Amino acid sequence: MTILEAVVLGAVQGVFMFFPVSSTSHLVMAQRWMIANGSLIPRPETAEMILFDLVVHLGTLVSIALVFRPRLIGFLTRVRRDLNPQAATRDRVFLRLALLSLVTVAVTGLIGLPVRAYAAAFFGQPLVLSITLAVTGLLLYFTDVTGPRPRGLRQLTVWVALAIGIAQGLALLPGLSRSGLTISVALFLGLKRRWAAEYSFFVAFPTIIAAAAVQAVLALRGAELGAVSPAAMLTGFLVAAVVGVFALKIVISLLYQARFRFFSYYVWSVAGVTAALHLFGL
Repeated sequence: MTILEAVVLGAVQGVFMFFPVSSTSHLVMAQRWMIANGSLIPRPETAEMILFDLVVHLGTLVSIALVFRPRLIGFLTRVRRDLNPQAATRDRVFLRLALLSLVTVAVTGLIGLPVRAYAAAFFGQPLVLSITLAVTGLLLYFTDVTGPRPRGLRQLTVWVALAIGIAQGLALLPGLSRSGLTISVALFLGLKRRWAAEYSFFVAFPTIIAAAAVQAVLALRGAELGAVSPAAMLTGFLVAAVVGVFALKIVISLLYQARFRFFSYYVWSVAGVTAALHLFGL
């Protein structure tokens, strides 16, 4: 993988990690396009390319930390305060929220492990990718037509945390957007738009870090990583982090304005074009 190819793929990840249109599917399509045009990068389903994908996912965690920095610091400060047995907090809502996020991540792991076994096989299946993209588009469209959501942080229940964890686990399948799926489920279950977005992005931290660690162990266990150099990995990481900051700010603005349907039109177009190109052998 050349540095230029790493820049392109890092930029794709930075944009589509937060645009709720499945960053994994867009990485796969970009990689397949590069290979079709003579690139020597490994195929998308190989362990080393999946590892590269996870490295650029880690880059977008930096984007989340930068955009949500004040809120993250405030949240951690309040959790620490709630842990103090002498604190005069009424219901320790932030400690409860932290525990619920752990429930979400645990469920994601339980769902994600079996899903991951099938996910790698889907990387090379354009028709399957088209179907999952179409499903993502439907979910995004209906998030805009939902009415006002009544649930705030204090109304976030264990069942909501479980449902978001299941959604996040299923999002390991290419074509299903992690942010799109988790935000959609949170909204359908009544969570207000602001908290749906922040909860989705906050639980991305432990989820993506754990997934990257597991994939790193598997990829380094006998895999030949020479085609993706450390320099290419670092380049993709940095580019994804920088581009992701701007993409995340755009997504938050559109979510608060209930304009996710714009993404659904795009996803349906990509799904249709992907299916047509495959069926015509292009």
